[in-house]
Amino acid sequence: MFGSSGQVFVYNKTKETFLAFRVNIADSIAGRLIGLLGRRSLKPDSGVWIVPANAIHTIGMMFSFDVVMIDKNFNVVSVKEFVKPFRIILPKLRAESVIELPAHTIFRSRTEVGDELVIERYEARKIPKPDGARTFEQVVSESSRCLGTTQKSTRPGVAATASSQPERND
Repeated sequence: MFGSSGQVFVYNKTKETFLAFRVNIADSIAGRLIGLLGRRSLKPDSGVWIVPANAIHTIGMMFSFDVVMIDKNFNVVSVKEFVKPFRIILPKLRAESVIELPAHTIFRSRTEVGDELVIERYEARKIPKPDGARTFEQVVSESSRCLGTTQKSTRPGVAATASSQPERND
C-alpha cells in the first residue's frame, strides 16, 4: 500500500482533528507480528498502522493504548479506548487495517465509528522561491549602493561589498 518505509499522518476528516503525525507502517509479516511488542510506551503523536489486519492482541505489551480499526476506504469501523495489556481484540469483518495510538488519542480527537480518516505520507519539502526573488547577498549589495556606504556582511562566506565613497586625498 504505502511500502514499509517512512511514516504517515492520520487526520480525522469528519471531525477535522489530527490523531497522529508520526505513524509507522507495519505492512510486512515481521512488522505486523511485532507491532508494538518490546516498546515501553508510545510517544505522543505517534503510532503504528498495521496493514492488513482486522484483529490484534496485546499479549506481551507493557502499556495501554487506543485502537482504531478502519475499512478499505479509511472509514472507522471500530474504536477501542485504553486497551490494556494481555487482551485480545476480536476480528471486525469490515476492518482492513488497525491503527494503534497512544492512550486517550480517541478521546482527544473525538474519533468515533463512521468517521472518515485521511492517511497520507508526508515529506519535508523545500519551499520554492517565487519568481524574481532576491538572495540575501543581492539585497545587501543593492542597499549599500543606494546608501553609498560600505557594508560588511556578518554571514560566513559572504564577501563585503565595495565602498562607493570616493577616496580623500589630503
